[in-house]
Amino acid sequence: MSPAIALAFLPLVVTLLARYRHYFRLLIRAVLLRGIRDCLTGLRPEERAFSYVLTNALPGDPGHILNTLDHWSSHCEYLAHLGPLKGQILTRLITQQAPECVLELGTRCGYATLLIAQALPPGSRVITIEMDPRVATVAEKVIRLSGFDECKVELIVGRSEEVIPHLQAQYGLCQAGLVLLGHRPRCYLRDLQLLEAHALLPAGATVLADHVLFPGAPRFLQYTKTCGRYRCRLHHTGLQYFPAIRDGLAQLTYLGSS
Repeated sequence: MSPAIALAFLPLVVTLLARYRHYFRLLIRAVLLRGIRDCLTGLRPEERAFSYVLTNALPGDPGHILNTLDHWSSHCEYLAHLGPLKGQILTRLITQQAPECVLELGTRCGYATLLIAQALPPGSRVITIEMDPRVATVAEKVIRLSGFDECKVELIVGRSEEVIPHLQAQYGLCQAGLVLLGHRPRCYLRDLQLLEAHALLPAGATVLADHVLFPGAPRFLQYTKTCGRYRCRLHHTGLQYFPAIRDGLAQLTYLGSS
């Protein structure tokens, strides 16, 4: 390419960089720098975050551990957990509804798990499912470091589509008053239909789904709006730690099988 042609494209490149600068920053932090750190340390991002938590957080204080994870994700290395703004929505719902059991799909570092556990009333519990064994090991350490035992938070390692059909028989979950979807948006619709098929959602149950706008879950949103089984509300938020990137939480109220 001649210098003249390259120079002609320069304004377009500058415009794209300016318009999508937040996405470029996310790409650099969440993909490029993460890949370099993975190679240099031999550790996963969640494992590096836990090392930081061990050094800087107060054991037995879930609020301080959450603040430590927020600081790590904001200033050190991006982690795609729920974050403080979406976390306020989740905490408010749990406080208002006081469900006996919350089901979480996608434990990650245990960030949302801690939010749920500390907001639940005595006697209620969390069942959280994480498919990646290494990530689940980190989450287990974070949860126990925060002071929650197995009676309050039960962590299941496995693929959600394989675990959900056995939740009643093997794990004693009759129904979940609130379900948090935070694993892979492309799996949301499949897993929601599995929850319906196995009668794990009572009428009035709340389903809260993260990342429905970025990276997006269009088939899931289309289904919940048109199947007649849900009342839908969309909470518009920014992407956690990148507020200029548009994202949202879908809040669904299950109306019962049609």
